[in-house]
Formats: sequence, structure tokens, C-alpha cells
Amino acid sequence: MLAEQVQQALGIFIHASTVRRVLPKLGVKWKRARPTLQIPDAKKDRKMRAIERALLEASEEKPVFYVDEVDIDLNPRIGACWSRKGRQPTVPTPGQNQKRYLAGALHSRTGKVVWVEWPKKNSEIFVRLMAELRKRYRRARKITLILDNYVIHKSAMTKCFLSRHPKFKLLFQPVYHPWVNRIERLWKKLHDTVTNYSQIWCMT
Repeated sequence: MLAEQVQQALGIFIHASTVRRVLPKLGVKWKRARPTLQIPDAKKDRKMRAIERALLEASEEKPVFYVDEVDIDLNPRIGACWSRKGRQPTVPTPGQNQKRYLAGALHSRTGKVVWVEWPKKNSEIFVRLMAELRKRYRRARKITLILDNYVIHKSAMTKCFLSRHPKFKLLFQPVYHPWVNRIERLWKKLHDTVTNYSQIWCMT
């Protein structure tokens, strides 16, 4: 489409492959757009200040973690890959897909990850993660979790656990601001290098 626009505007014919070679040299990349809210989060500034303050005050006694959940599929995610012309690669799959879920907590200072596995992405997986954090960081006086607004983070089971263990403090990131949560980068690496078949060179 861009090649056609150049031809219409300037009268110069450029092949699409030429456009693909030239654009990276001009600093233009092919990447997915980031979704944003049409109506911004009214509490965004207050939420961000609370997160920044917690990160600034983080210590051994008051650790801060980025928390999120991720889906793991038994069947591989199939994307584009290198292959010989005229040969479409095939990917053996185990048949009926099965899902597992991980809940992880990324330490804001050390980068250490604590995680738990569960067959469902429900309140129990989140409570199990907090229980694991409580066990591993017994000496902490306060454990702060930075996380999104997913329903399991605010459920009755979660509130019950928090009432029994007041050392936990939840800081919710602004709505539709996943880049605030650094563990999202870990999940992307997980999908890109482990569960996504597009990273494999298909020559058979």
C-alpha cells in the first residue's frame, strides 16, 4: 500500500520489497500498536505516585514485586518461520490442547522470580502465590505487590487472605497500562523463546 501511495503521489514506481528494505534504514519498524484508553484512568497519577514511592522505599524488610499471571498451552503457538520455498513446515502437536497457568512475582530489585502453577487462572492461584511469598520472605515487615486490575486480585478469597496477612499491600497499576508491570517482559520472553514455534528454523 505504501508503494502504491508513493507511485500516486510522486509518480515513482517502487517495488514492495524495496519499501521493506528502505524503511528500517529510515528508523521505521514493523510493530504492533499499543492499546490506550479513550477515557484515561482518572486515578492514574495517584496510582503511579504510589508505585514510584513504593519502589523508591523498597528494601529487604519492605520488598516490592511485580505480579501477573500467564497462560501456558500444551500445543505450541505457531507463527512464521524460515522454510524452503514450496515446502510448508509441519508441527507435531499432542492433540487436544491443555492449558496451565503460572502466577509469578518479580522482585523489583534483585530480579528474582517466585512462581506457582495451577490448572485454573482463578483466585486460588493468586492466593497460593502470596502464600509462597510469605513463606520465602518471612522476615519482611511489608510485601508490596504491583499488579493489574484483574478480578482475581480483588475477589472475596483474596480479601480474606489479605485480612489474615496484613503485611501484604496491593498497588494496582493504571487501567490499560501493562508496560508499568515489568514481569510482562518476562512473559513475552517466555512466549517468544519457549511456547512460540516461530523461533525455530524450519528446513525439513
